Amino acid sequence: MDFISKNKYTLYGVAAILLWSCLVALLRDISELFSPIGGAAAMYSVSAIFLILVMGVPKFSGFSKRYLVVGTLLFVSYEICLALSIGMANSRHQAMEMAVINYLWPTLTILLSIIIGRKKVSYWVYPSMIIAFLGVAWCITGDQEMSVDTLVTNFADNPATYLMALAAAFIWAIYCVVTQKISNGKNAITLFFTVTAMSLWAQYGFSNEAPLTFSISSSMTLLLAGVVVGSGYALWNQAIIGGNLMLLGTLSYFIPVFSTIISALYLSITLSASFWQGVVLVTLGSLICYFVTRDKPQKYNVEVTT
Repeated sequence: MDFISKNKYTLYGVAAILLWSCLVALLRDISELFSPIGGAAAMYSVSAIFLILVMGVPKFSGFSKRYLVVGTLLFVSYEICLALSIGMANSRHQAMEMAVINYLWPTLTILLSIIIGRKKVSYWVYPSMIIAFLGVAWCITGDQEMSVDTLVTNFADNPATYLMALAAAFIWAIYCVVTQKISNGKNAITLFFTVTAMSLWAQYGFSNEAPLTFSISSSMTLLLAGVVVGSGYALWNQAIIGGNLMLLGTLSYFIPVFSTIISALYLSITLSASFWQGVVLVTLGSLICYFVTRDKPQKYNVEVTT
């Protein structure tokens, strides 16, 4: 008990990371139970309500207008691209590919930071980025020969989802770099989730998706998914108060591995050895980027996502 009390904030962060690792599996399940857009709208609505109950209604006066506008636009765009890339994938396996593409965001965040900051970095950062991108290509090609033709063929199978997944990775990288400079250490996550839900409902209203139908089983899954995602953000807000951010920052780079394991078990997917190798390469590339570009421990300011 003494260990738990002394490390409770760090444990909150670990729990948040594990909950975020469930996002891909839950998003895919919800899209199959309901529909890609309508299901995502319902899930984010549950998360928004949960966050309001736990964290309260945000006071807009405490945030800068620039943060509210830019942060909301980037966050909402990211969540919509991520949710729909997974929900609209042709299969569960393809949904896993979308998730791996999304996990390029740590590498892209570092790349943007280097470009914007114009600071000298270790030459190791560039091969590590290549490793991360190579890992994505490895996952997409699977047991096929890795070539440009193979990548193009797989992309042509469902170009919209691949573009949304890649857009999500870039958008979140921009979000991490930009909001760190304009948020003043504050977090409007409750507002962001609320606007995300409203945007998805608006998109659902203009779509051709059928009306949502609810059963006891699907409703329970929806409630679970919304609470799990909302809890991840609520716990992370507590973790950054007094947790070991160096440990949590490092651990967060293993989310692709955790997410793949959880998704494979939850969705009953058998993944090839090459897919697992690709996931490891993405994680390894991101970790090397992180360690060769990190600041001193006391300067850490960690942003984490799904």
